[in-house]
Amino acid sequence: MVMFEAPDANIQTGLMALTRLNLTNFRCYDFARLEVDSRPIVLTGPNGAGKTNVLEAVSFLAPGRGLRAARLGEVGRRYGAQHSASETCGPRAWAVAAQLAWDDATVDIGTGLEPTTDETRRERRIIKIDGETGKSQKDLGLLTSALWLTPQMDRLFLEGASGRRRFVDRLILGLHPDHGGPVSAYDHSMRSRNKLLKEGCRDGDWLDSVEDSMARYGIAVAARRLETVDSLQELAAGDDGPFPGAELEMQGRLESWLDDMSALDAEDRFREALSAQRKSDRGLGATSIGPHRSDLLVHHRKNGEKASQCSTGEQKALLIRIILAAAQLQTRERGRPPLLLLDEIAAHLDAKRRAALFDIICSLRIQAWMTGTDNSMFQALGERAQFFDISAARIEKISVTHKAFYNSI
Repeated sequence: MVMFEAPDANIQTGLMALTRLNLTNFRCYDFARLEVDSRPIVLTGPNGAGKTNVLEAVSFLAPGRGLRAARLGEVGRRYGAQHSASETCGPRAWAVAAQLAWDDATVDIGTGLEPTTDETRRERRIIKIDGETGKSQKDLGLLTSALWLTPQMDRLFLEGASGRRRFVDRLILGLHPDHGGPVSAYDHSMRSRNKLLKEGCRDGDWLDSVEDSMARYGIAVAARRLETVDSLQELAAGDDGPFPGAELEMQGRLESWLDDMSALDAEDRFREALSAQRKSDRGLGATSIGPHRSDLLVHHRKNGEKASQCSTGEQKALLIRIILAAAQLQTRERGRPPLLLLDEIAAHLDAKRRAALFDIICSLRIQAWMTGTDNSMFQALGERAQFFDISAARIEKISVTHKAFYNSI
């Protein structure tokens, strides 16, 4: 089996790339502007210079809380003591705006924290598309999507199942921009049920209503996770190449029911299970069954080892394999690739795997945004990429034909 192939010429796929990016009051940037083309983008510079902040800004152009999962009020630029108290207290409005080249057209998109002088007002994210205010983050998701890998994700296979569930849900957002709705609705209903049980509620009709909502949304979430992981499995299972094949499985009670019965029957069974476990869940102080208990299981296909038992290098390679498979799946399902954000991606890959990764990115026609401290790590890209140096929140383009650039690698 061939691991990664360029898109089939008979399948109508388009490019998706940012051609302009503006940051205003975002993290360490007062204002920054990048003009780029559809090639991969390499951002290099010392630690703390602001490289990851650029990737985070791009991640906010897709649905979700960005690659750091930050609260909106944490993102705005903070000022020092020399500024007035009004500038240093409370969240500060910020904005990320971009021009998106999509197939043969362009669209202006943007997002940010709505400016307000009312400190008691709830933070509100605004969406702009061609100057018009969007209704929700789903409007962004209909236009663009993003996948990312950060150093913090290197422990994905070692830590708790909640991180792996969020990882799968982020992959689903790239295919179904409305996926956040059922996830949020299920979580809200579950919290309501837990509160009612804790307070000793004996109103069966009230609990029935909450559990009916949990059953509907919970099965919808579990079904989408199963569908997505099964599709990823097809693309991630090959053994050829520098990134090992991965065996993926979404495991949980709801998932096992969906394997054996229809979604409607699984809803009924989940509803009955919730009703039957009220007493035990009241004692536990939590809901003991549902998609919030599911887990993504990953094995190294060739040697059969659980990902958690593999070496650090193999875990990284498996994670890259899954992300690249997700990029292929989005390209296949939506007709265009996602934006790919790779923070410090080259630091723990040997030269062979780095070169292979760059070749795959270019063959899949993905606009990847990559960061690193050393230009030499990206030497294999050459003129296939565009390079920027970042130092103290200042961004400067580097010409790959410039003598100083080649001396640095």
